[in-house]
Amino acid sequence: MKQPGHDAIARQADEHLVTHRVKLPRRVVERPLVQVGKRLLMALFVLALTVVIVWLDRDGYHDNANGKVDFLDSAYYATVTLSTTGYGDIVPHSDTARLANIFLITPLRVLFLIILVGTTLEVLTERTREEWRLNRWRSNLRDHTVVVGFGTKGRSAVQTVRATGLKPEQIVVVDPSSKVVDAATAEGYAGVVGDATRSDVLLRAELQRARQIIIATQRDDTAVLVTLTARQLNRGAKIVAAVREEENAPLLRQSGADAVITSASAAGRLLGLSVLSPSAGLVMEDLIQQGSGLDLVERPVIKAEVGKGVRETKDLVVSVLRGHRLLAYDDPAVGTLQLTDRLITIVRAAPKPEAGTGEVRRAAARPLD
Repeated sequence: MKQPGHDAIARQADEHLVTHRVKLPRRVVERPLVQVGKRLLMALFVLALTVVIVWLDRDGYHDNANGKVDFLDSAYYATVTLSTTGYGDIVPHSDTARLANIFLITPLRVLFLIILVGTTLEVLTERTREEWRLNRWRSNLRDHTVVVGFGTKGRSAVQTVRATGLKPEQIVVVDPSSKVVDAATAEGYAGVVGDATRSDVLLRAELQRARQIIIATQRDDTAVLVTLTARQLNRGAKIVAAVREEENAPLLRQSGADAVITSASAAGRLLGLSVLSPSAGLVMEDLIQQGSGLDLVERPVIKAEVGKGVRETKDLVVSVLRGHRLLAYDDPAVGTLQLTDRLITIVRAAPKPEAGTGEVRRAAARPLD
């Protein structure tokens, strides 16, 4: 197998390799300094409130030094009480002061301690919450799309499938780079950090329950190994893989890929077409860019079209998928359309949702007039 000349990118990704980690999209949280500042203000508020309570009932306290309790003594008593130091030099001796300690100062002391150890409690709470989110995510994930590699090819593939109405929560990104997965989660996708050639990493992406798998790795040999592993874990999923060198495409098909895209050759053909006819190049660019202008769409034959010729349909049909055979629109073998056929048609892109509506409205692609 011919190896691509981009080893530096792969080595860079390997440096950030962290296996078996699943990352879900996170809500925007406050900066650490802001969180610390808020906790400090809360602690000072509790302390000030305790000082006021002791000062208002200062006659109910006794100072072993001089018998009286002034404002400084109130602040001192509040500080040592909330910090659970308790030297015993100032004590409540009246019933009112003791009741205030039971029902007011003791709860404030507990609140003060919670604020002090808030970081630890928050970490424990966050871990529990994250574990709960992860378990719920695993139990609800079905018929999703797994994208192996979130580079230029992977991002473009995700944008294309998103244009058809696929929700972000139905996409799982697998990449060896933690930074790349962080970028994916920032866009709303779940991510798994790890080597996709390992079955345990793909299992964490719930690949065994996926409907379609997109393999867009940097290296062709990695793509072959990922395809073999993915096909072994999921026999029914549609696997689409990209390779750099055309001579490696047969290996991908033998490994279980349903479709193989040669990125270098495809880009070269588009460049050549644009040289011969810039307008034709623009049309092809429009066709492969889902969601704008003209789109290529695969759809089933409807009952009203059964028994008709290809040119009798309302859509502009370019190919007919009959069983496992892909027939051109002018192939004599097409004859009349059958109910089990699927049509590859060119349609106008579905209109985008209006801005400011607050919701995404999915509209069906309209046929060409």
